[in-house]
Amino acid sequence: MSKILVTGANGFIGERLCSKLLLSGKKVKKLVRKIEEGDNLEQYACNLGVDQIPEGVFNDVDVIFHLAGVTHDIDKSMTGGLYYDVNVTATEQLAMAAAEKKVKKFIYVSSVKAGGVLIADKCMSEEDQTEPEGVYGKTKREAEVRLLEIGRKSELNVSVIRPALVYGKGVQGNLHKMLVGIEKGWFPPLPEVGNRRSMIHVDDLVDALLLIEKNNSSNGEIFIATDGNDYSSSQIYMAMRASLNKGVKKWTVPNVFLRSLAKIGDFINTILPFPFDSYRYHKLLGDECFSSKKIQTILGFKAYHTIFSSPNHFKE
Repeated sequence: MSKILVTGANGFIGERLCSKLLLSGKKVKKLVRKIEEGDNLEQYACNLGVDQIPEGVFNDVDVIFHLAGVTHDIDKSMTGGLYYDVNVTATEQLAMAAAEKKVKKFIYVSSVKAGGVLIADKCMSEEDQTEPEGVYGKTKREAEVRLLEIGRKSELNVSVIRPALVYGKGVQGNLHKMLVGIEKGWFPPLPEVGNRRSMIHVDDLVDALLLIEKNNSSNGEIFIATDGNDYSSSQIYMAMRASLNKGVKKWTVPNVFLRSLAKIGDFINTILPFPFDSYRYHKLLGDECFSSKKIQTILGFKAYHTIFSSPNHFKE
């Protein structure tokens, strides 16, 4: 029986994907940084960007889901070179080796950051390509370009998915930090500024990945994946409070205060580090809106979760 290889299989998305694949009767192999004791699945240890791809990892494999990579939430001590080694070079090497071994499909989990700098007042689609900002977005875009080129020059079916901000139980990164801050009481209520942010529940993302795997019309395509809704930062904050069984706050931090603090931070940052500036203001209250119309139209994707549909979406 053919098998499916999942890289980054022990991560937030990878664990959900492996579970869903096993429930559907698929045979799963894992490519992970560290072998987990007690896991009965076939595992191969490989620190991508450093180690050689293990011998035999592609045996009987028809499909690869490539989730492993350096994320934008990683330790700031990571250099651009390390991002490039893992996100670009190692990804390209994995795909080239897969093509040589006659693997049929390679599905790459990229990021909406690969689409480039956001266009003002617009929910960006796959066609709205601008120059990516920062080493994370740049390396994700470069990996996409190289993978699609490998697909064009070989028999390997390559597809790319760009998830919006992924949430769900066990979420990591900035959403996790925000959740902890709300739980401990130091993260203040955010003002309603009418900004638009796109998100997708981890289980809906897994469903989108499986749709891509099943559908040959996904070959050579890039798909953005969201739940089809736009949320303000204030709504996300309220959904997190509800998940933690905390009541609704009757006050919010005024937006004018946050804007003023950001400008002060911009000035102080020219002298010494300050925790809040215009960049962080935008990360907190700016627009990050994306359209998933393409994957809905071509593959019939439908998300079944919203940030308000379950009280357990953000629980530990």
